[in-house]
Amino acid sequence: MSDKLLTVDERWMTRALEVGRGGRPSPNPHVGAVVLAASGELAGEGHHQMAGSDHAEVAALKAAGDLAKGGTLYVTLEPCNHHGRTPPCVDAIVRAGISRVVIGCRDPNLQVTGGGIEALRREGIHVEAGILEARATNLLAPWSKHVASGIPFVRLKLALSLDGRIATRTGASRWVTGPEARARVHLLRSECDAVLVGVGTVLADDPRLNVRHVDGPSPKRVVLDTKLRTPLTSRLVETASEIPTWIVCSHLANVDTREALEARGVRVWPVDENTSGRVDVLSALRLLGSRGVVTLLVEGGAEVAGSFLAGELADELHAFLAPKLLGPRGRPGAVDWCGPDDPAEAPQLLNPTWELCGRDAYVHGRIAHGGSDTPNPARDR
Repeated sequence: MSDKLLTVDERWMTRALEVGRGGRPSPNPHVGAVVLAASGELAGEGHHQMAGSDHAEVAALKAAGDLAKGGTLYVTLEPCNHHGRTPPCVDAIVRAGISRVVIGCRDPNLQVTGGGIEALRREGIHVEAGILEARATNLLAPWSKHVASGIPFVRLKLALSLDGRIATRTGASRWVTGPEARARVHLLRSECDAVLVGVGTVLADDPRLNVRHVDGPSPKRVVLDTKLRTPLTSRLVETASEIPTWIVCSHLANVDTREALEARGVRVWPVDENTSGRVDVLSALRLLGSRGVVTLLVEGGAEVAGSFLAGELADELHAFLAPKLLGPRGRPGAVDWCGPDDPAEAPQLLNPTWELCGRDAYVHGRIAHGGSDTPNPARDR
């Protein structure tokens, strides 16, 4: 939308949304805030940098200082009115002398007795809510899902050729996509709490799954490995003391192998098997959610990708399409699953974004399953 078509409130909320994408606040939500002085000039802005640090409202008010008095606060999420690791933001807003608060969306966390909007109004502060609500809600999507369901928000990454292949007939897959696409994948990793692959990817590629091509922290590394086939000599195991590395296996996995992995710093988590005798993906997600993983990037293997799509467990798709043809004998399909009976029932991207990453096409967006035109609700399926 052109800036000329935005109202003043929408323009400054847009800025708050942009600011709110910063930081690493997990397991808390991304939130941005902007303070306008009574004169209408920008006085301060801030975001929630990390859990335990100042919330976005407080950071913006500190930046604004005395200019906040009589001004307007724009914040993407309803200010909190409860004590957590930090004091209530409502109290800070009142002390700063803010006269008007503009909010993107209400707090969706039903487990928190917040009432921030009502508390502000009781103090005589004028409140407007629901400005660019859809965009504000989208910024919160990973946190909202985790709060509601206890499982992570799942980003599914795929890389394939124009003819839908992920490797040549010999199995060679380095590299189907170009360096720009790989850098974008590393950026995705840096924005997530954990990255997940199947043991097949570990055995075939011996990946590091860290962040190298961009500045940013490396996520936890998770392997779905029913029978604990991950080699003790793999790069994931050898670097487990540097980057948290978790393996999710079956309760029936070999105890001696588990102890050997744990002796090298790997955390091994047994979960239930599915009817096929493999790690149950939903059980694995519940485990990860209980361990503080809010956003999960699923990178590896056609079978793993297929499991997430078949179970309607993927929330976003990030697909990189290389302008190459690997031929009919190349390794088929970035996703191994039976798929829908009818195209109308196929998973689809809602409002997909298409970009160029070097010579590769990059399409990403929220996934709607079963032919729906809306994302799956945040619930424990």
